Amino acid sequence: MSDAAAGPSGQTPDFDSMTRDIADVPAVEVITTVAVHLMSSAAVNLGLAEEGEQHRDLDEARKLIHALAGLVTASATEIGSYHAAPLRDGLKSLQLAFREASTVPDEPGQGPGEKYTGPVHG
Repeated sequence: MSDAAAGPSGQTPDFDSMTRDIADVPAVEVITTVAVHLMSSAAVNLGLAEEGEQHRDLDEARKLIHALAGLVTASATEIGSYHAAPLRDGLKSLQLAFREASTVPDEPGQGPGEKYTGPVHG
């Protein structure tokens, strides 16, 4: 095995153990964790974090919001409304923040993720 695959101590990771660990995580937890990471990254790229303007990148935010919308829409029936509702609320907030941050607004239904959610209005 190459040194790049070895851990910081020079030992190789225990992939069998890691596979068992991830297999024990319920799908709903994996989906919501990924969604939260997408939301957090989108918020940073929208400039909503501390010192936000220096991290603002609307092109990156658009991609993240679009991916989040696809994930939330596709998984909503699988994860149930208890988990999907807050993800939908967060997604809508990000979509509205994107509209506010854009100097050239998208047409209704053409904003990030609106292909999946439909037009977003405040």
